[in-house]
Amino acid sequence: MPTPNPTEATSNVRIRSLEPLVPPARLCALLPLDEAARQTVVAGRHAVEAVLAGADPRLMVVVGPCSIHDPDAARDYATRLHGLAQRVGDRLLVIMRVYFEKPRTTVGWKGLINDPHLDDSFDVATGLRMARSLLIEIDGMGLPTATEFLEPITPQYIADTIVLGAIGARTTESPTHRQMASGLSMPVGFKNSTDGSLQAAIDAMIAARTPHSFLGIDDSGGIAVVSTAGNPWGMLMLRGGRSGSNYSPQVMSEARALMEKAGLPPRIVVDCSHANSGKDPTRQSLVWRDVLEQRAAGDRSIVGLMLESNIHSGSQPVQADRSKLAYGVSVTDACIGWEETERLIVEAHARLA
Repeated sequence: MPTPNPTEATSNVRIRSLEPLVPPARLCALLPLDEAARQTVVAGRHAVEAVLAGADPRLMVVVGPCSIHDPDAARDYATRLHGLAQRVGDRLLVIMRVYFEKPRTTVGWKGLINDPHLDDSFDVATGLRMARSLLIEIDGMGLPTATEFLEPITPQYIADTIVLGAIGARTTESPTHRQMASGLSMPVGFKNSTDGSLQAAIDAMIAARTPHSFLGIDDSGGIAVVSTAGNPWGMLMLRGGRSGSNYSPQVMSEARALMEKAGLPPRIVVDCSHANSGKDPTRQSLVWRDVLEQRAAGDRSIVGLMLESNIHSGSQPVQADRSKLAYGVSVTDACIGWEETERLIVEAHARLA
């Protein structure tokens, strides 16, 4: 056995650096939620809750880029979507997908908050400012926003701007994320796990409804014991898995039975992308129309649909030189383009007449 070195460090052995961040309260003071944006958030949350409770007959439509990498393109997309949302708002509650954090099975670009310059510089301080500023601008248009919460500290910086939260397939089994969801101020969707199992998301919904106490940060950035009241506004998000798609009537029936057995109201949102489309954006329309027919036929447990959509279809590799990136094209999962997006949403509005 080697002789221990009495001077060898035992702490932060593999940490290269620790860089302090601006406290959440400071960033929120620098970029405050103005009155127009605040009204959008409050009204949007109430609208989602009414849909989940069955008091609002509209279908939720959560649509937008797989991930935001270009704030200018995101503003362009939001302007287009806002106009469309106003046209179909009597039957569809349109919410923009504004995702900044990307979970990775192994490695890859981690999203605008973590790496806003797309060059592995990990300028998180700039990423947080860019994300919050964009969210306030979109809310200020009158367009509600949705995002996935990946890091448990991020909500302190942007959660006041979000109408609909999501916990992803890779984190839905995480106790940390279930506890976090129990304290979030907006309704939260839980995706089924990557293998396609529904039970993990059901368990997450049960856990998130329950009060918790856990370690977190307060508005000043200090370590705190966070005690929550529990979040009653959970929903199941079906995105398929390694076993294949999971949007058929048979799966819907199974999901309803599992939720009812667990004492949960049956609320299902179907993600038309990911494994449900085999990661083929051209197949999102097939999923969309299939689930839309189930809803039109009377399945009221289907409360929403999700599309991964951008200004232009397809995807492209991440590049630090933004001049080499095609405008309005995803740098993560391939998306459908704006023309198809508009066509599908208008079609849904007509079908639900």
